[in-house]
Amino acid sequence: MMYGPEKSDSPTVAVKSANKPARAGAESMEPRGGTKGNMEQLRSRRTQSRERLYQQLGRVRSAARQRKKERFTSLLHHVSVEQLRNACFCLKRNSAAGIDGVTWQDYERDLETNLVELHRRIHRNAYQAQPSRRRYIPKADGKLRPLGIASLEDKIVQRALVEVLNAIYEEDFKGFSYGFRPKRGQHDALDALAVGITRTKVKWILDADISKFFDTVNHDWLIRFLEHRIGDARVIRLIDKWLKAGFMEDGAVTATEEGTPQGAVISPLLANIYLHYVFDLWADQWRKRHARGDMIIVRYADDIVIGFESPADAKRFHQDFRTRLAQFSLTLHPEKTRLLEFGRFTATNRARRGEGKPETFNFLGFTHICGRSRRGDFQLKRKSRRDRMMTKLKEIKDELRQRMHQSIPSLGKWLGQVVSGYFAYHAVPSNSRSLGAFRHHVTDLWRRTLRRRSQRDATTWSRMTEIADSYLPIPRILHPWPSVRFIAKHPRWEPGARIAPAGICAGGSQQ
Repeated sequence: MMYGPEKSDSPTVAVKSANKPARAGAESMEPRGGTKGNMEQLRSRRTQSRERLYQQLGRVRSAARQRKKERFTSLLHHVSVEQLRNACFCLKRNSAAGIDGVTWQDYERDLETNLVELHRRIHRNAYQAQPSRRRYIPKADGKLRPLGIASLEDKIVQRALVEVLNAIYEEDFKGFSYGFRPKRGQHDALDALAVGITRTKVKWILDADISKFFDTVNHDWLIRFLEHRIGDARVIRLIDKWLKAGFMEDGAVTATEEGTPQGAVISPLLANIYLHYVFDLWADQWRKRHARGDMIIVRYADDIVIGFESPADAKRFHQDFRTRLAQFSLTLHPEKTRLLEFGRFTATNRARRGEGKPETFNFLGFTHICGRSRRGDFQLKRKSRRDRMMTKLKEIKDELRQRMHQSIPSLGKWLGQVVSGYFAYHAVPSNSRSLGAFRHHVTDLWRRTLRRRSQRDATTWSRMTEIADSYLPIPRILHPWPSVRFIAKHPRWEPGARIAPAGICAGGSQQ
């Protein structure tokens, strides 16, 4: 398919979308807010240029939706100076610099000249990707996760190209894929999983985690997957440069033969494309051909939860899944992957067999529990993971030691922001006890910090409670029940859906 720039002298006309547009390949969701810290710049640039870019990519989206099996042979022209400018303003200004040491403020001083020169190098094939600066961040289990800090120009070009590629792949991706996608988030995946478990006859859960996924992505397979839809050799060459750019650590540059550059702007999209072909398409076909009962799928990046009605389906899928991943140089994590009995009838069945309480599993920061409502009905309960909470409290404790001699109002303002941010994600129904425990521990850490400032400090717990009430938010549920928000976002019946009123995101639709 030859898809190039359209030549037309006719003025651009804004057309109101229909009330009931045709269903796209991926589920439509609520709009996502802009990048924090850059709102003024974004608003100042939302003029005719941004509208023109949106309309150009709209034509790409339309072509991708209508012709699912054809390739785009001309895409790089969409990476224009305007697209690069918009990508630059979408980046965080205070992010760390790469190996070249160039910050956002440095680049902005002569922004237009820099962008024009960058655009010229891209289209003359003179642009060279730079190695990322390797840093390590602690994980919840105490290990270190490698993180690459790309140079500013690499971030700009990657962000611009991601916008173009998203116009294509958002029409291809499955509805049960949620990780790092526009207009989708972690709570959308959590809602879909909750609705799938509570509204189907799911009795078994496969909690799957791909071992070192971002480090073991096979470059050859990734390029082959990209070439299914991307026929522009210049775009493929750009991506190949980023994959092989390597990283710098202790002054030495190491080339990368596998894996996606962690920390790079384009890495999440490349990971989604890889798993789209390795897992999503295969799992969707497996469900249609082999599943004898209800089956739900929710994937957030490399964290995957699959629910089954039949234990035979669960065991067979587990084995087939291992075989499938082995074909693409991937493996399931032996400790984080589990097959467990879980669902509406699990507690009753285990009690009848004389077994203990149902097992729990973790997904996106929450421990999922088979619980009961006040009326005695099944209720999926979620509470904050204990290990993640303890890690967060340790970070707060270390920071409080650095801020020990700040004033109480200054400490209170900072701690209030930290606790509010924690509540913003974790304040889901049935998690009130964990929220209260987190606030209590933060208050106690603050009290201990104040007492260490002086041997004569006599801050009592009652006084500390008064101080905390002045600065720390009170625990309250901020998120609606999963079924309520799920129905609000998907208020229609899907053809072939197994979950009413909309089963697409929980894996019930046969899209």
